[in-house]
Parts: sequence; structure tokens; C-alpha cells
Amino acid sequence: MEQFKGTGVALVTPFRADKSVDFDALTALVELQIAGKTNFLVVQGTTGETATLTEQEKEDVLQCVIKVNAGRLPIVLGVGGNNTLAIAEELKTRNFTGVDGILSVSPYYNKPSQEGILQHFKAIDSATPLPVIAYNVPGRTGSNMTAETTLRIADLPNIIAIKEASGNLEQVMQIIENAPKDFLILSGDDALTLPMIAAGAHGVISVVANALPEIFNTMVHASLAGDFVVARKNHYELLRITQDFFAEGNPAGVKAALKARGIASDVLRLPLVNISAGLNERIVERTALLTR
Repeated sequence: MEQFKGTGVALVTPFRADKSVDFDALTALVELQIAGKTNFLVVQGTTGETATLTEQEKEDVLQCVIKVNAGRLPIVLGVGGNNTLAIAEELKTRNFTGVDGILSVSPYYNKPSQEGILQHFKAIDSATPLPVIAYNVPGRTGSNMTAETTLRIADLPNIIAIKEASGNLEQVMQIIENAPKDFLILSGDDALTLPMIAAGAHGVISVVANALPEIFNTMVHASLAGDFVVARKNHYELLRITQDFFAEGNPAGVKAALKARGIASDVLRLPLVNISAGLNERIVERTALLTR
């Protein structure tokens, strides 16, 4: 699935001071991604603070992105949860016009067995004809989807990729070595994007590229082209700010950088709060250096 190679950006949801969705800022963010050579957009992932949006807000955000994007980039929509039947029903009944693929997280909180995770994705696979990117993020779900389980779901017809955020490079390499040749492995850890691509991964779904698409996408595209001299330089230029973005929670860090660039405010919805003054100062300074 060539359209899902390279950099996908897990879009933040910008808010105004009164906590309402800032659609003007969302428009500016989408245009920044297109100008910055992002490959596809991901709407309503964790970075979008989706858990704090109403159903109407979720739909309004999606329609705004579809309208502004105007078919220029593929759009992936986050549709996941820990109620398998409810997710399958949504996939069967919802209107997905303008959506090119689905990102679906491994069930959280329930902590299912590996067989339970497999059966969950089998149900999702059978509920939609759209391409599905499975998402393994043990730090949020409370359970790891093992390489063996990932390779089993890779054989399902509509599961076309894995966003792998276990942070375990041995697990990543086991998947890359044994996956079907048309199955995509995407990094879910910004800081591990270069080493994962060097090992054979096909791209990333990124938080950092929200605010720094120009340099981040240069790194990703150079890595995919085998130009690791350029890619390595960009990787180390980005490494410290990447760490800073996640130091006090996502998307608080990247929203601080978006504010520094004049794209969107740094407003969050509870239970998330703004980063500390010292961290904010570092992010503002590094953002300025990387975008001058």
C-alpha cells in the first residue's frame, strides 16, 4: 500500500482558549503538512485528544480535514477501542466517504490474551473493506501485541500494516523479517524511526511532524532512499526536541512547538495540562533553531 509509506502525521486537535475546537488552526495545520511533504494524515488518534472529544466534534474535525485536504493526501481515521462488537458495528455502518484507511489500536484496559487480540482484529478485518493499520502501543494499552500475533494478523486480507510502538527493536526486526512482503511496518516511536527504517520498516506515524514536518520528512524520505548521511544528521538534530515533546505528556509538548510557530495554541483539555515553564522554554528555543 504505497499511499501509507513514508510519514503519516497523527494530527493534534487545536483548541481555542475556551476549549472549543479551533478549526482555523486545524486548517493551518493541514496546510503545513501538505507544504512540508507529509505522505498521509491520521485523524483522531491519541495525539488528537480523541478521548475528550464529543461524537459531534469528532465528526466535525474529520470533515474539516477532508475539506481542507481536498484529496491531496490520503486520510487515515482512528477507529479503535476495547469493545470489539461496538467497533465492528461502527465500521459496518459509518459513512467513510473521504477516508482512505483505518488505524485501530489493540484493545486497552481489558488486557486480552494474544488469542483475544487476534480474534479482535479478525472481527475488525471482517467488518470493513478499508485498509486497516493495526496499532501496538503497550505503554497505553497495558498489553503488548507480540511479533507472533502481529504476523498472524498480517495474513488477514484487510490488515495491511502495523504501527509498532513497543519500543522493542528485537520485536520490530522479527516482524520485518517474517512479514508478508506487502505488509507495512510503521514506527510508532518518533525517536526510533531512523533505526526502524534502516532495519526494513516502511515509515512512521509521527507526533513530531505535526510541528516540524519539513526536517522530519526530510529525515524519513532520506532514510527510505538509503541516504543515511542526510538522515542521520536530521535524526540527531531532532532527537533532543523529540525527547522534550514527550517529557511531560503528549500532545502537550508538540502543542507548545505549534504555538511557537504560530500555527495553533497550546490549549489542552483535562485531564491533560500544559508543560512546565522550563520545558516550554527549551521547546520554543529548539523549534526556532529547527525552523529558521
